[in-house]
Amino acid sequence: MKIYDLKVKSHDGKEVSLQDYKGKVLLIVNTATHCQHTPQYVYLKEMYDLFHDQGLEILDFPCDQLNGKAPETSSEIHDFCVKEYDVKFPQFEKINVNGENQSPLYELLKTQRGGLFDDEIEYNFTKFLLNRDGEVIMRFEPTEDFLTIERAIKELL
Repeated sequence: MKIYDLKVKSHDGKEVSLQDYKGKVLLIVNTATHCQHTPQYVYLKEMYDLFHDQGLEILDFPCDQLNGKAPETSSEIHDFCVKEYDVKFPQFEKINVNGENQSPLYELLKTQRGGLFDDEIEYNFTKFLLNRDGEVIMRFEPTEDFLTIERAIKELL
């Protein structure tokens, strides 16, 4: 299975085919609104503004599974991110990133690029960078320096 075979739901519940992002460099992020890493939205927005016209898409998947740090509805999360961070990149419905109810997207991402010690997502704002062919090139933990992520994105653009 390839990423482009999957469908997800937008923050307002509409079905979205990941085929729509074929040919783009993707940065897929599991996020939360009440997490120590939530301010990373500032950097994600900056990268999106800088590189979107060159082919970058950031796909934001809120997750409440990791210590309950995204308790709002998907629409409330979207409204918060737009108001507080002026987010313009696509945001989707809340998902699980681990366990038997994990999103098929995250099952695929983790299969292609596991973590340092295991495949589980430990924290929100873990990032997967995919090339224009939909292959996972890198996985970044939330503590990764954004300059490193930016360099990796530039290489793929």
